[in-house]
Amino acid sequence: MKWNDLEQEACSVARTVSVIGDRWTLLVLRDCFLGVRRFDEFQQRLGISRPMLADRLAKLVEAGVLRKAAYQESPARYEYRLTPKGLDLHPVIMAIVHWGDVHMAGKAGRPLLHRHTGCGHLFDPVTTCSECQAELRAKDVSVERGPGAFPMV
Repeated sequence: MKWNDLEQEACSVARTVSVIGDRWTLLVLRDCFLGVRRFDEFQQRLGISRPMLADRLAKLVEAGVLRKAAYQESPARYEYRLTPKGLDLHPVIMAIVHWGDVHMAGKAGRPLLHRHTGCGHLFDPVTTCSECQAELRAKDVSVERGPGAFPMV
């Protein structure tokens, strides 16, 4: 499996990694979900070089995860907004946040708390079955070949 060919793999993880599989892209996405939209804000928060940030934002726009929206005409300036495809990454980011909160938080505790605006409670993200709503853990899941799997060789 070659890094530049991941998007061609018959594996949803490989295809996803081809879009969001580097640390800067994940941090850009984190900031998008925290309300950051402008290039200079991303750069200031992340400390990333301008060319690297421009590259990551362009790739996310090309992949349809972000869209550019003009907020100033002269000179042209743009905001980067999550598309529906980008918003669908929220559970991925929340899973990473939860893992970090459980395994990487310092002695002071979690750096951010998440509150469900619907019920008002602080929460921990969990994965549930779309059919029975039971909480899912790795040992509760088996896999089968799907219609998009490449034929066995």
